[in-house]
Amino acid sequence: MTTTLFFELFSGLPQQGPGDAASTIRALSLVPGVGPETRILDIGCGTGRQTRVLSQNSPARIVAIDNHPPFVDELNREASRLGLAGRVESRVADMRSLDFADASFDVIWCEGAIYNTGVEASLCDWRRLLVRGGHVAFTEVCWTKPDPPAECVSFWEQEYPAIRDTAALLTAIDACGYETVGHFMLPRSAWWDDYYRPLERNVTEFRARHPGRPEARELADQCQREIDIWKAYSDCYGYAFFVARAIKNLSSTHP
Repeated sequence: MTTTLFFELFSGLPQQGPGDAASTIRALSLVPGVGPETRILDIGCGTGRQTRVLSQNSPARIVAIDNHPPFVDELNREASRLGLAGRVESRVADMRSLDFADASFDVIWCEGAIYNTGVEASLCDWRRLLVRGGHVAFTEVCWTKPDPPAECVSFWEQEYPAIRDTAALLTAIDACGYETVGHFMLPRSAWWDDYYRPLERNVTEFRARHPGRPEARELADQCQREIDIWKAYSDCYGYAFFVARAIKNLSSTHP
C-alpha cells in the first residue's frame, strides 16, 4: 500500500476523521480566557475543518500543522478566502517532532490525531510547549460499553490496541500532570455526516479507478471494513473530547 493511494482515497473529504463544528465549539467553551493574545497550536490539522471553526469562534491566533502538504495548502487557501490569514498559519510539520520553543502556546488542540503518537507520550511531550496553566484539547476513541462483541473487539485489537474506556483515559491525563476541565462524547452524526458518508463514496469511486490493483483493493477493503464495523457496533465505542489544564511539571519520562 502506498502513501499516494492513501491520500488519494482521503482527498476531497470535509475532514479526515470524526468530528463536527458543534463539538469543537463546545470544547472551546471549556477553555477559559481565550482572547486576541491566545496562541493555539492545532496538531494534525488535516484540511483544517476544526481550525476554521476555532478561528471563526474566537479571536485567537492559530498555528496549524500537518505532514501532508496538499492539506496544508488547502487550509491556507481557505483561510485566505475567509479573511483569516492574519490569524491562521498552516505549516507542514511532523507531530512526532515539534520544533517550537518552550511555552510557545496557551492551548494545544488535536482532533483525531493523538493516536499517532499515543495519549501519554503526546501529553508529556506537549507540556513543554504550553505556558504555565495552559490547556490541551483532544479527541480519542474509547469504549462506551464494558463487554463489546467479539468481532468489534477483534477489529480494534488489530487497528488500535490502545483503545480504552473513558475512566482509563481520565486516569492517564491525571498521571501526565493535567487536570481534566471537562469531557464529553461526540454524537454519532460526527462520525457519519462529514466523514464516513463521504469516505464511503470515495471508496466506491476509488475502486472504479483502480481495477486489478491489489494494493488499492486492500486499502479500499480496509476502509470499508472500518465503516461496516462502525455501522454494526457504534453503540460500543465512540470519540470522546477531553479538555485538560497543565497543573504540574513532571520528569520527561513518560508514565
